[in-house]
Amino acid sequence: MVMVVVSRRWFQSPWEFRESALFTAVAVAGGFFVQYVASGQGIPRLHLPVNAIVLSLFAALILSIGVLFRNNSIVKWFGGIPLGLSLIVAIAALSLIGGIVPQGEVAAGSVSALFGVNQIFSSWPFALAILLFLANLGLSLSWRLVPFKMQNIQFVLFHAGFWIALSCGIFGAPDLQRLVMKVDEGQQSNLGYMESDTPQQLPFSVFLHDFTLEEYPPQLFLYDPQNNRPLQERTKATTLVRKGVKASWKGVDVEVLDFLPFALPTQNGVPEPADRTAGVPFARVRITSADATSSEAWLSTGSPNMEPYAAQLGGLLLVMMPGTPKAFRSEVTVRDDNGQQTTATLEVNHPINVMGWKLYQMGYDNEVGRWSKYSVIEVVRDPWLPAVYLGFYMIMAGNLLFFWNGIKKREVAS
Repeated sequence: MVMVVVSRRWFQSPWEFRESALFTAVAVAGGFFVQYVASGQGIPRLHLPVNAIVLSLFAALILSIGVLFRNNSIVKWFGGIPLGLSLIVAIAALSLIGGIVPQGEVAAGSVSALFGVNQIFSSWPFALAILLFLANLGLSLSWRLVPFKMQNIQFVLFHAGFWIALSCGIFGAPDLQRLVMKVDEGQQSNLGYMESDTPQQLPFSVFLHDFTLEEYPPQLFLYDPQNNRPLQERTKATTLVRKGVKASWKGVDVEVLDFLPFALPTQNGVPEPADRTAGVPFARVRITSADATSSEAWLSTGSPNMEPYAAQLGGLLLVMMPGTPKAFRSEVTVRDDNGQQTTATLEVNHPINVMGWKLYQMGYDNEVGRWSKYSVIEVVRDPWLPAVYLGFYMIMAGNLLFFWNGIKKREVAS
């Protein structure tokens, strides 16, 4: 008996991976063609409520097609695993391009600009790949939703959550606003800035009462005045200045005899403790050289209004560098257009919510440190974020249900 193997012809029903891969490649190539014909112009940026209406109509269309034409061979293939995996590979490849090729403005008329490679995530090929994948995922989801069965709840939670998170993240991207405010102490501002210098008026104003910054203890360094740089590599260890600590360089030993975290010099030059708002760190050190001779000196980090104190070590200087920032915060009052006001403390990673905006402590005047007279505040508005969070929570619920069902099956089997 002779077995005859008949090779499967292209586009022989049902379609499989090679038809799906070819369709995906043609779709991505078509996206690049549209991008080129549009002279490098990407997809139009739709804002609320237009993007929400378009997404709702798209979801309703996919659900209707899935329910009404679920037995159609083309619809079955469009919502099948082969096409879904092919589209995932395409999205991953386009994302890889976006990770490798610098994203931003390039010369008009260049190859990168004409094909949208420099803005891949807002380009036509990426948009087509995402839309096709959402259609594929939506069709497979519709078949588990109608008719609904409880045994499909884990599948529905995971895939519906993924669809919601992905679609709302993509369609809602144009509505994300990220602005930066610079507010001086004792002043208020309602202007935010993006990349351009054109300000955008916000529906609230921010009054800055006070900006404070806490620092870690200062550090001892050798400083080369001729080359204007610290010689950190010459120290045996990076030393935080405290009373009693020691530091060593080749042929030189340094011991901190006294440390005043906040002090000011008197008329004779000897520092005395002072209020933290005005005082600067001072340290009295004993310097012992290789020939066992020793001397004492005061070191200080200085401030914008006071020169630092340093000690001579041959052609080098022993200096005390300010500590790195530990925490910084702004005492603010936020007032909206209705006259309602909120007083709060802005800290890093501790935003406050005002009228759908989140206010983050972002920065300050780095040149003067804790003496900064202004605060830099980031204001962010993302009206689609709750929907994205809902999608993630549904994914988590689906995963938990998956593990729970696995545990129950093991218990039954045992």
